Amino acid sequence: MEDKTFKVPNMSCNGCVSTVRAELEQLPGVQVLDINKATQLVSVRWDAPTSWQTIEKALTEIEYAPAEV
Repeated sequence: MEDKTFKVPNMSCNGCVSTVRAELEQLPGVQVLDINKATQLVSVRWDAPTSWQTIEKALTEIEYAPAEV
């Protein structure tokens, strides 16, 4: 199991948080640990078949591209 905390710079409202959470939770093996709107930080944990590249691609496709912390 892997985990990562990253920033989503354009996540600024509760709707954004809900969209990001819904997108991540639909990926197999992904567990959303925390989403903090104020700091724009997201913490996730995942198992195969999902990879960091899969998570990054899914968020980029919905215009919430992750950035390094």
